[in-house]
Amino acid sequence: MSIPFIQTRALEYTYLAEDDQAIPALRGIDLTIGRGEFVSLIGPNGSGKSTLARHFNALLLPTAGEVWVDGLLTSDPRHIQAIRQRVGMVFQNPDNQLVAGTVEEDVAFGPENLGVPPAELRRRVDEALEIVGMTEYRHHPPHMLSGGQKQRVAIAGALATRPDCIVFDEPTSMLDAEGRHQVLQTIQRLNAELGLTIILITQSMDEAALARRVLVMEGGCIVLDGPPEAVLEAEEVDRPGLGRPFAAEVARRLRLRGLPLPSGLLTVDALAAALNEVRNNGSQHG
Repeated sequence: MSIPFIQTRALEYTYLAEDDQAIPALRGIDLTIGRGEFVSLIGPNGSGKSTLARHFNALLLPTAGEVWVDGLLTSDPRHIQAIRQRVGMVFQNPDNQLVAGTVEEDVAFGPENLGVPPAELRRRVDEALEIVGMTEYRHHPPHMLSGGQKQRVAIAGALATRPDCIVFDEPTSMLDAEGRHQVLQTIQRLNAELGLTIILITQSMDEAALARRVLVMEGGCIVLDGPPEAVLEAEEVDRPGLGRPFAAEVARRLRLRGLPLPSGLLTVDALAAALNEVRNNGSQHG
């Protein structure tokens, strides 16, 4: 039997406020994520999404319970470096992740600190820049790039350490529409073409629908877990802080008006195809 890539057992985490009051953020989470999965993690602000994700590469350690990454226990200090090489992180603000004077220097920063030899370092930088479509910008200063380009450089920096998994913590929330599109395309390619395990934290239901599995968090607990077609049309997501994807909500309203649309319509393309089929069936019967 294969070892789960990420596994939590009765995971709990408690923050200490300034007055030393204990604030529970995670409550008894049991979770298994397999190698190569594409998982989106959604929930209202304060639900525990980012806190949970930071346990996946040992940025946080459990108050109680256990977290295992590729068979390594995160609370064992001997495993920290190996875990962080396996699980990369890309955060919300790309400016906070760029540290060097040129794009290629920035991408080289992580593996260079891991002691990667120069020839291998050059191969990794070239490969990472090609994967995210930023090769032509290799000599540009990062601060001169657009938001979407900066975020792709941050992704390249994570890729250059050769992780098995990348956790994206709301990576498009500070980007315009074009930058958001570029980053989401890159994330999908990393999973589909390279087989990386992807964990995408997002407030966007349309982004969540890109994953093959959706986890919904509330009050430090996972309250829903399943394929997007089931989770994103559940009654539990139809409330402030969540909501259905745009196409799913339009489809729901059209069903209420009597159109025979199937469930699981999460994208505009899928909705358009279903509406076209309804129209064609109506023409045939008319």
